[in-house]
Parts: sequence; C-alpha cells; structure tokens
Amino acid sequence: MSVTADIARGMSTDEAFQYCARLTEAHYENFPVASLLIPDQKRPYIQAIYAFSRMADDFADEGDLTKEERLRRLDEWETALRDCYNGIATHPVFIALRETVKQQRIPPEPLLDLIAAFKRDVVQSRYETFADLLDYCRCSANPVGRIVLMIFDHRNDDLFRKSDAICTALQLTNFWQDVAVDARKDRLYIPLEDMRSHSYSESSWKKGEYSEEFRNLMKFQVERTRTFFFDGAELPRLVEKELQIELRLVWFGGMSVLRMLERRKYDIFSRRPSLSLFDKAVILGKGLLTADPAKLRKKSKPWDLT
Repeated sequence: MSVTADIARGMSTDEAFQYCARLTEAHYENFPVASLLIPDQKRPYIQAIYAFSRMADDFADEGDLTKEERLRRLDEWETALRDCYNGIATHPVFIALRETVKQQRIPPEPLLDLIAAFKRDVVQSRYETFADLLDYCRCSANPVGRIVLMIFDHRNDDLFRKSDAICTALQLTNFWQDVAVDARKDRLYIPLEDMRSHSYSESSWKKGEYSEEFRNLMKFQVERTRTFFFDGAELPRLVEKELQIELRLVWFGGMSVLRMLERRKYDIFSRRPSLSLFDKAVILGKGLLTADPAKLRKKSKPWDLT
C-alpha cells in the first residue's frame, strides 16, 4: 500500500491540521515542538511541518523494513510533496502542508532537503570528517529552523545563519545523547577522523566500552557543539516576542543536555541522558528570565551556563 494512499477523502483542511496536531502531541521530544508559547494562529503550521518530518523520519528509521522499502517510501513522500506544491494532496499531512506552504510562502527546497537527509540516513551510517557531518546537518536540521523563521515572516540571511548554528548544535547534541542507541542500529555520527585522533575504535564503540579515550572524545564533541549554540545565541533577541521565549527554551534545552553529559563524565552507555521534569522546569525558568543568552558567553565557568 502506498504511504500516500487516499486516506483523506472528504477531509477538510481543519481536520487535516487536527491530524497533524495529534501526531505532534503523540511524540516525545527533548525540546519544545509547537508549544503553547507559540501563537494559536502559527501553531498549526508548525505542527504540519513537524508531522511531515516525523513521518518521513519514521520511514527512514522505524520498523523492520528493508533498505529498498525505506527508500521507496521516501520517494513516494517526495513525490507527494511535489504534488502538494501543485495543489494535489490525498493525505492529511499534505492537505495541511499545502495550506501551510501557500499561506506562509515556504519554498520547496528546505522540505526537499529534509527528505534528502532521511534518504541519507538509509544509505550512510558513517561520516569520515566533521565537515561531512555538518553537510548532513545542513539538510537534516537547518531547514526546520529556517521554516520556523519563515512562518514568523523572517527571511533575513543573518537570522538564517544564526538559526542554522542553533539547529546544527541541537542535531549534534542529539547525536552525542544517542551514541549508545545508535550503536544498536550500527549508525555512527562521531566523525571517524575524531575517533582515530582520540584512539577510540569502532569496535570499542560497538561494545559500549567506556574509557578515558571515550571521555576525551566526547568532551571534544561537546565543547565544539557548545560553540555552535553560542554562534546562534543572539537569535532570540532579534525576533519578535512571540518567538523569543520558544527559541530561548530550545537553546537552554540543548545546553542543558550538554551539561548533563559533562556531569555524567560522558557516560552515555549505562543510561541515555534525558531531561527530567525538574530539568524542564529549570529550563522554563531560564527561558522566561534570561533576555539574551548570548551574554552568557562572558561567564568563565561552563557550569554557570546551564
């Protein structure tokens, strides 16, 4: 059965947006997705984008499908996206997405980049250099931030660059958080050049060996990731108030996960680091009270930042 079979016959646009909202609410995320802080008139558009991405990600990563079947489903999803831009939609996600891209003037390129990243996940499980990994993030993470900015009518290149920095940092943070989880899928996002330079082997990673070499390797990754967060830290201050708090929550959420990795001395093999309700409450407080995260760069001790 086609992943875009006509399951939305007679479905209204409002019902399609409700479908996307339910899908968004059903999935756990470290960082807020279309939270209640987002204005009511904007939230359905963000949920439509999330639903589009979530389903494509599941095609690439979930279930017991062959590589060929995953790619076929992603090809169908891409065809449905192109049809959507021509006004044709037979799936609830694309009915909502058709209205979203029309009303918010979103070009197809960032959405096509997302699909390209999901296809890359199917066929590529190793990255030789950090530059290779950043190229992946350019398609897998950065388009989402740009689309959110467009939904809030921001199309400035400088804001896009700052958004790219935060989105790349969030993607990298998720990679370091899931090093053990990805090992079970034989998917490695730590650049191979970094593993060699820190004398930590793929076989050690597959066995879940926690060692001084691994700690040094992850310390290097976390510190480098933090620089990306600070490269984009000015972004919340430069957008309207409606979006500022949401962006600050995302920023503090990512930085908190990095700090958690540090506190655990980078031991991600014994238990996956995740934010507790208390952590999220602290992040909410900081998001509400900190007007400009960029100023935190001046603090001398890393534990002061989160």
